[in-house]
Amino acid sequence: MGQPKKFILSGGGTGGHIYPAIAIANELKERFPDSEILFVGASNKMEMQKVPQAGYKIIGLWIAGIQRRLTVDNAMFPFKLISSLVKSRKIIKEFKPDVVIGTGGFASGPLLRAASGKGVPTVIQEQNSFPGITNKWLAKRASKICVAYDNLERFFPVSKIVFTGNPVRQDLIGTEDKREEAMQRFKLDPNKQTLLVLGGSLGSRRINQLIAKELAWLQAQNVQVIWQCGKFYFEEYQHYGDKDGVQVLSFIDRMDLVYAAADVVISRSGASSVSELCIVGKPVLFIPSPNVAEDHQTKNAQAIVEKVGAILLKETQLDTQFQPVFADLLSNKEKQRTLGENIKKLAKVNATKDIVEEIVRLLKT
Repeated sequence: MGQPKKFILSGGGTGGHIYPAIAIANELKERFPDSEILFVGASNKMEMQKVPQAGYKIIGLWIAGIQRRLTVDNAMFPFKLISSLVKSRKIIKEFKPDVVIGTGGFASGPLLRAASGKGVPTVIQEQNSFPGITNKWLAKRASKICVAYDNLERFFPVSKIVFTGNPVRQDLIGTEDKREEAMQRFKLDPNKQTLLVLGGSLGSRRINQLIAKELAWLQAQNVQVIWQCGKFYFEEYQHYGDKDGVQVLSFIDRMDLVYAAADVVISRSGASSVSELCIVGKPVLFIPSPNVAEDHQTKNAQAIVEKVGAILLKETQLDTQFQPVFADLLSNKEKQRTLGENIKKLAKVNATKDIVEEIVRLLKT
């Protein structure tokens, strides 16, 4: 028996970076029960709460992204980067990891850079169809780059790319068997279609504004609504939950059941959301956030739309096109079936295991 393996995972800022990292950590723990696993994140971001809740230790770095406008934070960025590189080198030296895995977010930049500088194998897990600045910066020194979309050789060395898909929660596989339990859990009317509204882990102001504006119209279409508005917006929108057939939630802890209950979905198109929707195979209207690097959410959604697996509306189209487009989806069961079947064909149910298999190969070499 050799020494127990040691792994560091880094990714954060949003659930789209955090939950894939936790899924990989869980699979590593399954493969190597005696292993030591450490997370490194940004000290003021949501990973500092979510990772300990998942049972793992996390260390915070003083790091943040560059803002699109002139701010004090931008002026501080060089100092934050230097501080984070110094602390990352100290973490690598003291913890002595066998492999370091980055799932995106600014904290993974200095950490993976420090690891590769010390000769530690590094794995990048790129969730999006258009990589962020951090992963593009790290790519040349990475040992492997696990991706979820085609054509990323434009950004990464082709010899390092492995097509794995994105990690998702394993309880999302087979949600169709949970339909009855889900209907009871959310007290839903089986004679109405159920709309699930998802704004991402932080919530979406524009989607919340849309649903508030269109709620009476949706109710007139005989639709009941489960609306995840996000914790930042819950106080503003919770009163809509007093309406018949409307449930407003800040956070959903049983995503498997809420997906099982849904007939149609309105969602942002962050990488994790897209991957989950592929697994559950529901007809979806994507409304990408325009406020993300390189407009990657639009590119994520377009990759699904090109395979006739979803509908896409940009925020600028919502006022004029939402009602006709969504009315057509609600009334057309054949379209719902086609979209659901096509998006499910794009699912990579073994993504987490395949990523860990790449990590195991690095351990062997």
